Amino acid sequence: MVGLEFVCPTGQGARSSAAKMTSRVPSYLEKDEDEEEEEDEEEMINATEVKMSQIVMPCHSNHRQELSVGQLLKWMDSTACLSAERHAGSPCVTASMDDIHFEHTISVGQVVNIKAKVNRAFNTSMEVGIQVSCEDLFSDRHWRVCHAYATFVTQRTNTGQKVILKPIIPHTQKEQVEYSLAAERRRVRMVHDDIIKDLLSHGSDQQGRCDVHETRVESVELVLPPHANHQVNTFGGQIMAWMVNVAMIAASRLCQAHPTLRTIDMFTFRGPSQVGDRLLLRAIVNNAFKTGISVMEVGVRAEAYQEEGSNRHINSAFMTFEVLDNHGKPCTLPRIRPEPLVS
Repeated sequence: MVGLEFVCPTGQGARSSAAKMTSRVPSYLEKDEDEEEEEDEEEMINATEVKMSQIVMPCHSNHRQELSVGQLLKWMDSTACLSAERHAGSPCVTASMDDIHFEHTISVGQVVNIKAKVNRAFNTSMEVGIQVSCEDLFSDRHWRVCHAYATFVTQRTNTGQKVILKPIIPHTQKEQVEYSLAAERRRVRMVHDDIIKDLLSHGSDQQGRCDVHETRVESVELVLPPHANHQVNTFGGQIMAWMVNVAMIAASRLCQAHPTLRTIDMFTFRGPSQVGDRLLLRAIVNNAFKTGISVMEVGVRAEAYQEEGSNRHINSAFMTFEVLDNHGKPCTLPRIRPEPLVS
């Protein structure tokens, strides 16, 4: 998606959909004994597996006393990075994170369990699988929240040489399946840019009742040392959290309510960012759809710049939001009138 324009054309349909979040835990989301035994088996075999557990505190929550998606993305990115670096034996950076479907919300006081492991290595890059589950300490219930696949790349050595990764050897049937599918997912990522460019080349003349420019958000963040990772680069999870923040504001301007984030369509990092950078974050509602439930898509773009010099495109993503009423039912969203594409 190099050179991706910020405003995505409307009328193309939602790129992804997710299961409805609910405060109740469906029985099929709860882990059974066989599943736990399988995880114990994999834990003894896979040397790249890293686990993180966090109790959700009020400082991690949003206005609904639920874990904010931005904070969850930070934890997911940290866990995946540690797994990648365990396999590489050298510093790694986030290249992309695939689509994420949030099946369930997480409340204050509950425990977030994150597990990451390398599925396959490709020369200097690798795919890391991430699983997120929630645990209620008072009822001893466990359920899945989401899963994702992230791509990490190794950094060059001090002498400028590439770090070549050793291959991953799958040991279980599940690992063999993930190993095989990782190659196909890599192919899809490589053509993702072409798909987006094709969508951008086909405009729409739909008329609506709300001007899309009214949802536009622009915000600047100064990258400080606390925002950097152990390699002095801007923490990928922090950039993703900032992007979710401006997307949430854009969605709120359309619906004039507090929206719920349902899906994220692939974060792709196009360049590095360091302490001292200014990150310019832009978000806008691309369209509102009614495909079974009313949802809206928000496009987000992040650029970095110094005091002098031009802006550098850092990341882009598409996020799907839904608005729920007091009874937890989806609200009808206003249609929008898109801005014309700029040639």
